[in-house]
Amino acid sequence: MPVRRILFFCMGNICRSPTAEGVMRAKLAAAGLDVEVDSAGTHGYHVGDPPDERSQAHAARRGYDLSTLRARRLEAADFGRFDLVLAMDGANLAQAQRLCPPGQRHRLKLLMDYAPHAGRAHVPDPYYGGAAGFDDVLDLVEAGCDGLIAELGKA
Repeated sequence: MPVRRILFFCMGNICRSPTAEGVMRAKLAAAGLDVEVDSAGTHGYHVGDPPDERSQAHAARRGYDLSTLRARRLEAADFGRFDLVLAMDGANLAQAQRLCPPGQRHRLKLLMDYAPHAGRAHVPDPYYGGAAGFDDVLDLVEAGCDGLIAELGKA
């Protein structure tokens, strides 16, 4: 089945998953691939809010615009709507598995599954850390998105 819709998710949908959404949109456009991309959070702490200012600033330095994105909460309906539902870490993956209908669990994966060469299984939450954490997120997200684009190109 071809992948036409991808959802990235983390906890609050203000740091990691909107970064992944913005990076993936740019990389898909550059590759000439027509795939819908969205992001969400397992918790509703920031619904309606834009991405964290630090996420936006670090992304902008690499040419990614996150300014129009707004946080939303992951819903059970997302598992039927999206072909791939990609978690940033294991804790949020476990949270989503509880919400996901059993027949759609095959859609759930970790973003870093697409970047085994990165040597990291999870994209760490930069929220309570310093600037280096946001650059680390971008490095990992870019690697994961590059691997995912390569997979999409094979389909």
